[in-house]
Amino acid sequence: YEAVRQLDLKENNIVWLTPAPANNTWAIAVPRSLANAEGLRTLDDLAAYLNGGGYFKIACSEEFVTSPAALPAFQTAYGFQLVESQLLTLAGGNTTQTEQAAAQAIDGVNAAMAYGTDGALAALDLVVLQDPRGVQPVYEPTPIIRGEVYAEYPEIASILAPAFQSFTLETLQALNARIALGSENESDIARDYLTTNGFLS
Repeated sequence: YEAVRQLDLKENNIVWLTPAPANNTWAIAVPRSLANAEGLRTLDDLAAYLNGGGYFKIACSEEFVTSPAALPAFQTAYGFQLVESQLLTLAGGNTTQTEQAAAQAIDGVNAAMAYGTDGALAALDLVVLQDPRGVQPVYEPTPIIRGEVYAEYPEIASILAPAFQSFTLETLQALNARIALGSENESDIARDYLTTNGFLS
């Protein structure tokens, strides 16, 4: 973040402000019931569960299985290895499908490829396993502003910071669920959240 902030300011006169503490990157999610029963909070926990013979089958995309940055990177960093029978590989990268498969135990699936802030996660009661070794790149939502505007209105940083700091992973999952699974308008959801939490009057 700091390197990109400095480079974007130098090269493009773009100012990066306070990021949200939510990482919308590739992840592995499991049903909350499994997470609670087996004490699964992180991918280290998952590795211990797998290496101890725990039942596991993940719904995921072909890209997730084959991309060196995805499942292979998780396996190398955390010391586990999945076999073909533990993979339900889908043609596309639709995480709604993978998450529904995990939530409904379709074809014996009990895990899903996910993106960290997917709205279906909260609705389907799936838990994103934390990546303490930092295998995946961090994709935290961050406001940016042109340097000339920031120079004239520096208070924008302090106005936006509390709102973005409130956008936790769970908060964004819940808000995205209202869009993905409900019939609410995105603007109405945003206005309701900002007003309810005192960011707008």
